Amino acid sequence: MAPSLLHPPSQLSPAAALQLSQQAPSVLQNSPSTINSSPLAALLPSSETPDLWIKYENLLLSCLRTGDDHAAHQCLERLVARFGNENVRVMALKGLVKEADSQNNGDLEKVLKEYDQILSDNNTNIPITKRRIALLRSMGRLSDAASSLVHLLGFSPTDAEAWSELADIYLVQGMYQQAIYAMEEVLVLAPNAWNAHSSFANTPCDDQVHARLGEMQYMAATAPGAASGTYEKSMVEALKRFSRSIELCDDYLRGYYGLKLVTKKLLKDAAKPAKDSEEIDFSLPDSKTIERLNELATVKLSEIIRRNTAQERGWRGYDKLEVAAARELLAEEASAAASIER
Repeated sequence: MAPSLLHPPSQLSPAAALQLSQQAPSVLQNSPSTINSSPLAALLPSSETPDLWIKYENLLLSCLRTGDDHAAHQCLERLVARFGNENVRVMALKGLVKEADSQNNGDLEKVLKEYDQILSDNNTNIPITKRRIALLRSMGRLSDAASSLVHLLGFSPTDAEAWSELADIYLVQGMYQQAIYAMEEVLVLAPNAWNAHSSFANTPCDDQVHARLGEMQYMAATAPGAASGTYEKSMVEALKRFSRSIELCDDYLRGYYGLKLVTKKLLKDAAKPAKDSEEIDFSLPDSKTIERLNELATVKLSEIIRRNTAQERGWRGYDKLEVAAARELLAEEASAAASIER
């Protein structure tokens, strides 16, 4: 499906984003540069539609991604002319453009101070708060970004995007239990989501909730210096999360990849018996069940790789890197099995 300016462009491939940004001359030429915002104008025929402003915003984002700063500034000027400088969404877009125009850390620090000034007047300005957090993270100030997220969640506790971003920052820092807690909050807010949409920094990305939790649990289980008793509990949770992700989305590559990874490790490493503890409410499945799950993951991954490689209809949307990783995982297992037979 061809990319559309009516959908957020940030999850698109660079080629698709370029395709959208190349529409800038046509869109800007054929769309009105100003709209009469007078109440009386509502009585007259107008070319203004909600889709027009969505197009301008998404075109701005695509142009920033591809380096067409001139077109991005034109889009921003039209949004400012229509909604004014005090509109919180426009304020965030202006900040994003300034970040893109910055040549060094000194310029970014100036943008950060502007965000601080705006928030000193209204500390509940969510778009600016999120831009500030994204900027802090891009500058490597992860602790400050995490603190700002905690503050944001203090007055907006149902913001799934903020919880997801906080989970990711904790994960980057190796704080697995905190990351798991934050991602579980995302799951509470979107209980049936196999993915969650996050639009931090105006760069939307799909954050697979169940599969992501499975990955976090797997990392917690295999992390150096993991506490005694953590292994089995975390592996059970990882197995549950990956299984739930493929239950919700039958052809979900990342879910099957995780399931394969976990079952492969459980079959390879004889898991130590869990110590009696009130914290462990369930145990690992028996070896036959784990073997069946491993075989299921192998079959599904092989099918996804085969049909995606053949570019069959309905199987073309997978990420190339994820397909390559799945192919490598199966190849490693096949190579190991061949070595044993010799």
